[in-house]
Amino acid sequence: MTKKFDPGVYRAILRVRQAYAFDVGGFLMRFYSYMMNIGTITMITLAGRSFLIAGLVSSTIALATFLISPRISKLVDERGQHRVVPAAAAITLAGWAVMLATVAAGGPDGLLFAAAVLMGFVPNPQALTRARWTYLIRTGRLGDAAPDLRTMFSYEGVLDDVGFMFSPSISIALATALFPTAGLLVGGISFAIGVTVLTLSRSTEPEPGWGAPARPEGAGRPKSVFRTSAVVRVLFLLMLFFGAFFGIFDTATVALAEELGDPTIASVILVIASFMSMIMGFVFGMIRLRAPQYLQLVGVGVLIGCAYGSMALIDSVQSLFVVSTIGALFYGPFLIVCNAACERSVPGDRLTEAITWMNAGSTCGMAFGPSLGGIVIDEMGAVASFDLGAVLALAIPVTLALFCRLLKRGIREDSYTEVLRKPAGKAGEE
Repeated sequence: MTKKFDPGVYRAILRVRQAYAFDVGGFLMRFYSYMMNIGTITMITLAGRSFLIAGLVSSTIALATFLISPRISKLVDERGQHRVVPAAAAITLAGWAVMLATVAAGGPDGLLFAAAVLMGFVPNPQALTRARWTYLIRTGRLGDAAPDLRTMFSYEGVLDDVGFMFSPSISIALATALFPTAGLLVGGISFAIGVTVLTLSRSTEPEPGWGAPARPEGAGRPKSVFRTSAVVRVLFLLMLFFGAFFGIFDTATVALAEELGDPTIASVILVIASFMSMIMGFVFGMIRLRAPQYLQLVGVGVLIGCAYGSMALIDSVQSLFVVSTIGALFYGPFLIVCNAACERSVPGDRLTEAITWMNAGSTCGMAFGPSLGGIVIDEMGAVASFDLGAVLALAIPVTLALFCRLLKRGIREDSYTEVLRKPAGKAGEE
């Protein structure tokens, strides 16, 4: 009988030795991608330039990433990771080098914006590693030792949380303790090493076209999955609201703490919430739910929407702590279920692009959410900004209610279809 709660599920992940290389590479790439925006702001302001310039340059990076990164992932799906990722990474690192050199030499602001556009070519490490895991599991290459897909998404989500928690603080600490460009310098080096390690791990790279339905002879290049998959568009919208309300929540938390005369309490509350999210995501991977995937998405969407929707009630440090802690319980599960729903809504050969579009929604939300929140804070105070965040959070369950039937039709339940029918190998074989 299958256990409903199995603490040992992560052993199957750790037994897949051929995944070690690409997961280490992806983790090092994550460190750079998570510190890219905040590291740029810290570096530019510490070098003596205005917060306005720093914010505009950071927004340019976010906008470029939103526009370019999904197209990089589409090329990855069509031509393979080893052909596309190094080239995209080289363009990204060129922008990174120009950014560092301009700040260090006191160059013109125009070069900062040009560098920011080049930095938008960054390959999406979360999509690259999840695509490899999905390929290994769904093609039967891991045999009976294959971990559960949702456990894999939980494991990858924990890695995301670790990178999200620590890389910005490491970047800020290095920049303030050493010199302005130190944080982003270390991040770029980490990114270059990660790209090299991931690219050299060829045995786990998804084959272009794996799991794709047969295409008519002479058919042109496939259209973007954003255009062809309604589920991907809904997930993009959900993540847009998610990134927007979360960006507002973080900004308003800092503002409220400053209004109350205790700025340090904001960092304490946000760190506690981050650890709570990481732990809950880890635990969620041990739970085996029998509900259909679309219902899981609706369920966690309603929970996270209502949890953060209660930020409209925040008027003190105590209420802020309660809302932050409760909301953090559903942060990890929401992202895990969204990734699983994305995987089950597109062919295997489109997964990298689909996950990147989903992440682009969050990036877009994080870009404009804090800006809207900042305007409200300046005009009406931090409490009013929480009200705006609550509206955006509640937009998630509203969206799910509107598109529930579409999600039911578009999300598959066949998580273990062996697409390529290749002989199963033993876990740990190269």
